[in-house]
Amino acid sequence: MLERIRRRLTLGYVGIFALILLFIGVVAVASFARQAAGQQDELLEQRAQGDADFVAGPLLHDYQEGREPRERLPPPGERGRIGESGGKGPSPGPFQWATNPDLGMVALVPGGTDGEEGTVLDSTSSASSFGLPFEGPARRAAETGETVTETVDGPEGEMVRVASVPVVGRDGGVAVIQAAQSRRVVREAVGNLLLIMVPVGLGGLLLASVGGLYMSRRAMQPARDALDRQRSFVADASHELKTPLSLVKINAEVMQRDPTNPENGEIIEDQLSEIDRMDALLSDLLVLARLDAGRLDVEEKPFDLSVVSAETTGRFLTRAAAEGVRLEVEVPDRLPVRGDPGSTSQILAALLDNAIRYTPKGGDVTVRARQLDDDRAEASVEDTGPGIPPEHLPRIFDRFYRAEAARSRAGGGTGLGLSIARALASAQDGDLTAGNADGGGAAFRLKLPRQ
Repeated sequence: MLERIRRRLTLGYVGIFALILLFIGVVAVASFARQAAGQQDELLEQRAQGDADFVAGPLLHDYQEGREPRERLPPPGERGRIGESGGKGPSPGPFQWATNPDLGMVALVPGGTDGEEGTVLDSTSSASSFGLPFEGPARRAAETGETVTETVDGPEGEMVRVASVPVVGRDGGVAVIQAAQSRRVVREAVGNLLLIMVPVGLGGLLLASVGGLYMSRRAMQPARDALDRQRSFVADASHELKTPLSLVKINAEVMQRDPTNPENGEIIEDQLSEIDRMDALLSDLLVLARLDAGRLDVEEKPFDLSVVSAETTGRFLTRAAAEGVRLEVEVPDRLPVRGDPGSTSQILAALLDNAIRYTPKGGDVTVRARQLDDDRAEASVEDTGPGIPPEHLPRIFDRFYRAEAARSRAGGGTGLGLSIARALASAQDGDLTAGNADGGGAAFRLKLPRQ
């Protein structure tokens, strides 16, 4: 089940990463294509503008003065708009200086009055390969007096970007400079970008898959640990319940075979003792279940930690005296804290029960309470028993865990008291830690927020 969830998590990571890459790729390609198209237009306009001085000056002037009369432009007073009849004579066709960034150029003079086409002054194969000049954009640029940039159909159906720049010579002559470049240049640039982005994207997905497997393994580790703890908890709880149930069953069978046996009284006492043990275990299991589900009511109100510590210790004086253990209390007159006094008393009771059980006869158990410097108060329980081996400290609060080498099962207990105590401390925004005292023996410290 966990492996299936892990695979789903990995596929989810990779899928989300793929969508992000796709979105970024589409935006990047669209932006790059737009920028490349804009740069192409800027380049074409710059190349056309670069010839403006030459066209506006010497070329138009030399042509006006040095060509045959039929080729000369009408005087300014007789010139109308391009492509129209106006003034004192017919308007010439546009004088077109056509050039492309790859050094191809065409210069086209205006047509004559009899409607024949304009004269090509200079032509190169590179220019003609783009289909220059383009009359429609040239006329629109001449009529509007503004640069016109359009995409037109070139030779063999190739799309060509054309920039048409109108220019007026110093003697009034009109010219339109055209610069052209195939749209294939932009497509090739976008294609080159895709050739880079696609392998990078696939490599990113591969790395995302590897990273997803790693992250899903780490993400599933707490769930795996929790499941292992649950299995161990169920196994331990079953074992703890099975032992007293087996004893009760055996005693009941003995009494059934000989109901009048005078020793049945002792058997009944043993049964009651085992039933009490099971009742305590079930009560602890119920508390843990409520804590895990967040359904155990834990108050948060001010109370005096000194009073709770002294009262809880007083309940264990008789038991400590019966087992030959000296019980001492060292608390200030008043120590206000915030939390649940009932849960705090239950924590201290679990710590005192643990300390008295594992302190040898003639030993000491000391309960202290003091104020700390970080706006917290502390209640501690220290004993003079064998202490806790360092290798057992990390697991001392695990459920059903007992440090067998140092603390025998002979004293009883369910192995849940310390687990419940720590959970109750956390529920009050407190903390319960375990260690060893300087002079030997175990030391448990409960920290609670001060009021």
